[in-house]
Amino acid sequence: MPRRTCVPAGPVTLILLLCRMICALEVPLDLVQPPTITQQSPKDFIIDPRENIIIQCEAKGKPPPSFSWTRNGTHFDIDKDPLVSMKAGSGTLIINIMSDGKAESYEGVYQCTARNERGAAVSNNIVVRPSRSPLWTKEKLEPITLRNGQSLVLPCRPPVGLPPPIIFWMDNSFQRLPQSERVSQGLNGDLYFSNVLPEDSREDYICYARFNHTQTIQQKQPISVRVISVDELNDTIAANLSDTEFYGAKSSRERPPTFLTPEGNASNKEELRGNVLSLECIAEGLPTPIIYWIKEDGTLPANRTFYRNFKKTLQITHVSEADSGSYQCIAKNTLGAIHHTIAVTVRAAPYWIMAPQNLVLSPGEDGTLICRANGDPKPRISWLTNGVPIEIAPDDPSRKIDGDTIIFSNVQERSSAVYQCNASNEYGYLLANAFVNVLAEPPRILTSANTLYQVIANRPALLDCAFFGSPLPTIEWFKGAKGSALREDIYVLHDNGTLEIPVAQKDSTGTYTCVARNKLGMAKNEVRLEVKDPTRIIKQPEYAVVQRGSTVSFECRVKHDHTLIPTVMWRKDNNELPSDERFTVDKDHLVVTDVRDHDGGTYTCVANTTLDNVSASAVLTVVAPTPTPAPIYDVPNPPFDLELTNQQDKSVQLSWTPGDDNNSPITKFIVEYEDAMHEAGLWHHQAEVSGTQTTAELKLSPYVSYSFRVMAVNNIGRSLPSEASEQYLTKAAEPDKNPTAVEGLGSEPDNLVITWKPLNGFESNGPGLQYKVSWRQKDGDDEWTSVVVANVSKYIVSGTPTFVPYLVKVQALNDVGFAPEPAVVLGHSGEDLPMVAPGNVRVNVVNSTLAEVHWDPVPLKSIRGHLQGYRIYYWKAQSLSKRNRRHIEKKILTFQGSKTHGMVPGLEPFSHYSLNVRVVNGKGEGPASPDRGFHTPEGVPSAPSSLKIINPTLDSLTLEWDPPSHPNGILTEYTLKFQPINSTHELGPLVDLKIPANKTRWTLKNLNYSTRYKFYLYAQTSAGSGSQITEEAVTTVDEAMASRQVDIATQGWFIGLMCAVALLILILLIVCFIRRNKGGKYPVKEKEDAHADPEIQPMKEDDGTFGEYSDAEDHKPLKKGSRTPSDRTVKKEDSDDSLVDYGEGVNGQFNEDGSFIGQYSGKKEKEPAEGNESSEAPSPVNAMNSFV
Repeated sequence: MPRRTCVPAGPVTLILLLCRMICALEVPLDLVQPPTITQQSPKDFIIDPRENIIIQCEAKGKPPPSFSWTRNGTHFDIDKDPLVSMKAGSGTLIINIMSDGKAESYEGVYQCTARNERGAAVSNNIVVRPSRSPLWTKEKLEPITLRNGQSLVLPCRPPVGLPPPIIFWMDNSFQRLPQSERVSQGLNGDLYFSNVLPEDSREDYICYARFNHTQTIQQKQPISVRVISVDELNDTIAANLSDTEFYGAKSSRERPPTFLTPEGNASNKEELRGNVLSLECIAEGLPTPIIYWIKEDGTLPANRTFYRNFKKTLQITHVSEADSGSYQCIAKNTLGAIHHTIAVTVRAAPYWIMAPQNLVLSPGEDGTLICRANGDPKPRISWLTNGVPIEIAPDDPSRKIDGDTIIFSNVQERSSAVYQCNASNEYGYLLANAFVNVLAEPPRILTSANTLYQVIANRPALLDCAFFGSPLPTIEWFKGAKGSALREDIYVLHDNGTLEIPVAQKDSTGTYTCVARNKLGMAKNEVRLEVKDPTRIIKQPEYAVVQRGSTVSFECRVKHDHTLIPTVMWRKDNNELPSDERFTVDKDHLVVTDVRDHDGGTYTCVANTTLDNVSASAVLTVVAPTPTPAPIYDVPNPPFDLELTNQQDKSVQLSWTPGDDNNSPITKFIVEYEDAMHEAGLWHHQAEVSGTQTTAELKLSPYVSYSFRVMAVNNIGRSLPSEASEQYLTKAAEPDKNPTAVEGLGSEPDNLVITWKPLNGFESNGPGLQYKVSWRQKDGDDEWTSVVVANVSKYIVSGTPTFVPYLVKVQALNDVGFAPEPAVVLGHSGEDLPMVAPGNVRVNVVNSTLAEVHWDPVPLKSIRGHLQGYRIYYWKAQSLSKRNRRHIEKKILTFQGSKTHGMVPGLEPFSHYSLNVRVVNGKGEGPASPDRGFHTPEGVPSAPSSLKIINPTLDSLTLEWDPPSHPNGILTEYTLKFQPINSTHELGPLVDLKIPANKTRWTLKNLNYSTRYKFYLYAQTSAGSGSQITEEAVTTVDEAMASRQVDIATQGWFIGLMCAVALLILILLIVCFIRRNKGGKYPVKEKEDAHADPEIQPMKEDDGTFGEYSDAEDHKPLKKGSRTPSDRTVKKEDSDDSLVDYGEGVNGQFNEDGSFIGQYSGKKEKEPAEGNESSEAPSPVNAMNSFV
């Protein structure tokens, strides 16, 4: 039997988590094992004859398997066929028919065999057939003429293809023909009219067949239908015809239904289990009949029954033997009814009850392979071993065959093989491979070491321990380093090694060890579990009723585990928020401004983390501003006549009479209570009930003097509260809860202050509320010390050692008794200042503004409190460049926790600093470490403080500046750069000068006259160049030279020249205008008049208009000038060269309902393209593909 059986996963919520719990052991690929087929082509493999044939066969095994094929039951030698090759490292066949070959030559039944030294696995029989899209049968269709009200069936009779085509009816404009209860398409593709109307007259009823595999569409010849009235009929018969010659001589008067399909009163239908059962009834009659369906011997399955084609088709999905029986369709109109009974029989191809599973055994072990299948008729089971019928396979003394079971006993390594089970009946077969692998292997853990699992508290946790070994190892789990084996009364140990913690708590966090053992050895693996707090919405959005045009805000506050990062999103009616600037979302709010009617709906706040998600919703109701003459809509009137009945110790029934709803139905009632004994005048929420209820069963607490009131709520808002009910005093009882927020913290080094949040009067449950306060040292053996105190919130324990951990608990009690045992809380006695300073303080100067400080931690005992961190006090003692002393300003840096190093930023270069380090606890700082001095190196200086230009002359300028305010070192020199700027603001060559550091003034000579210069000045230290300061200045202008300059625009010769140029340009413009107006026109009209009728002209290559319609006998290709291709086929390769030329009518794609966007017009001339739009029409083949 199989080595492993599945264990039920428990609650339904665990199904997805436990789906990886497989029943049989997986053999690691590094161990010897027989082949296993991992991928293969489908049994019925229909191929595209225009593409290469790829027949898949993939397998795994150790050693890697070799592959061979059979075709039609005989060996297929791929080496003899140059078009056939096998994919490297695989059994997949590639048949290259694209280069030279026909798909029909490779039709047949293929089977793949994967073989190694341990056995052979075989694939299914893969039947390879090329898809076919044969031509439509040639036929000449006569026009159909019939009277108004008669029934009509337009036959489609598409060619038989592989697979069968998809049928749809369209007109010449590629528009879907409208269908209704009166006109519809049957399952066979025919178009049925229950009765015809004059608007059914048209000449282009066209049936199309779409073949998916070849992406081709074929078109039947158009059918012409003419519907005439009785008057037209009489005139036509009198002039031309006799009654016997006329089509369909039936009366068009009203008549009861008769079935167009199926025929007769009864028929039979057979369907296979798991398929979709489709039953069809189409009736004719006047008025149009309506179809109903019933199952005579039962009811139709609610979740699997669907009606199609205006209820003319009944579909039942996933049919089973239970769906067999008699189904009746009833056609009914005002003149009568008719029914048809369909006897349905559901047969079944073989299906698995228990498929054989791989079997891993160690030498000397026993096992079984079981192969059970069912079907109708009952399938026959046959066994093969390594692809050979077991009857003629070599004998194996370790196996015994018993029908659908093979029993193995005392197996040895030679017993390894692959067994095939075949279950077959007349409707199909199942083939399954299962190997027997005899191995002796010590245990190994397959799950990765130190895997981290994270779950939400109070949810299941699953810790994996995938393993392998032969004999089958036993699995044990341990928690912690020295924990005992985990017991199954708390944990669930699954057979595949997984440990399940049904309800993980915070204390479930920790390290878990999985240990696998068999007689050959032992293996273990550690994983870690972290339990996170659940995400909660602590402030939910509230229902809102707002008037149109106002603003509404929804609030959503989320609390989550601090280690998880939530994302909050809003949805409206389970969809994304509208893309509208009126909707704004910030951290906790959704705001909708200018509210409109369509904004009403349900708004949901969804908070997601990587482990969980929560949501909360509120409904927004938008109301119009109250019109003056309209009925008054208002909040309800308050309820009245409150009465208390069925009074018990912990419950009472409250009833009331609703007030007027003021034209808006009451949606709910809100019940509130007052505790006159403890909180007189304060009302609290008690319950909510539906607006249709007038009573509420209320749960009560002990020792409370209750009064109740009720408020009604409608879509407008909440009513005023009702009058209070009579008072009802419940009996006293012991407290059912203890104080919360219990803490133990010392305020002085020698005390322990125990505080708690007291119970309120409502929670006291009785008179005489007191508290029993208990404490003891955590690490000692002392008994609990207890004291009973009055209704206070604090107790101080004196004389305690400094900063010692204590266990604390506070229990409530009253005159009736004690509350349940309280939870124990860990606290500490008071802290004192630390006693020791950090030692071994070291400073590492990183650069001129940054230093790194290291220190040794102080002993924990000397901290005498909760370690808050360390503080570095540092100050600048002296600037090495200025050599001046000023007031010493100490700065502080705090490093949280137990860090023993930190960075000190923001230092001034070229300075002397001192620092010390102190430890900090909750009480304060400890002593300082000895001061440690250090120097910062030089840095680059700041920019010079100022730069100005004085004394400009024709060829010289003088620059004055102030030194940098922060030299950050010893200045070595100044660098002055300057360059001229021309009239177009282009910069000239750059001149670079070095100026001694003791200079603050410099004169530049030999400059250009009347020239603007840009200057750049910066200082330098040994660390480098500092920031620059820039300035611009202009040398003065020579007055003699300026007096010689003349304004050319004021000269007479220049003005005359400009006037002559303007006159010449005007003359040229007049000449061009005259020549343009004398231009001729293109003789389009004469060309158009040369053709008598545009309807019968061939399509032109350049204008895309329709030409002559080709007769069915011609079967010319669907190219320019022809409406259909020669084989009535629109193919994938040439679709854009054929159907696209239907003209302006085919200028779009299909809509989702199958109709073309754009209308076909055979007479419309092609218009020129406008703007940047393409003039090429999209292919209608692509549009027709949307019909599937």
